[in-house]
Amino acid sequence: MLPNIKSAKKRVKITAVKTLRNKSFKSKLKTSVKSFLKSQDPAEKASKFSEAISLLDRSVSKGIMPKNNIARKKSALAKKYTNFLSNVPS
Repeated sequence: MLPNIKSAKKRVKITAVKTLRNKSFKSKLKTSVKSFLKSQDPAEKASKFSEAISLLDRSVSKGIMPKNNIARKKSALAKKYTNFLSNVPS
């Protein structure tokens, strides 16, 4: 059903644009987290970790993801990162 009111028509367009932007950002976020989890080199893992944390924080500030959800994800990633560092041979 299409809206009849002019402002409602505009809101439909705006919602479509924002939905596309949010989907794109969420996809980028998931890719970043997966690449962090997949990497095995300590230097590469460190850069991937900071990139993933940065994107997670940005998703909260842009209002794309809930704050507590991201806090939980960051905590889990930090735990995996410290576990990885403790198991890396010196």
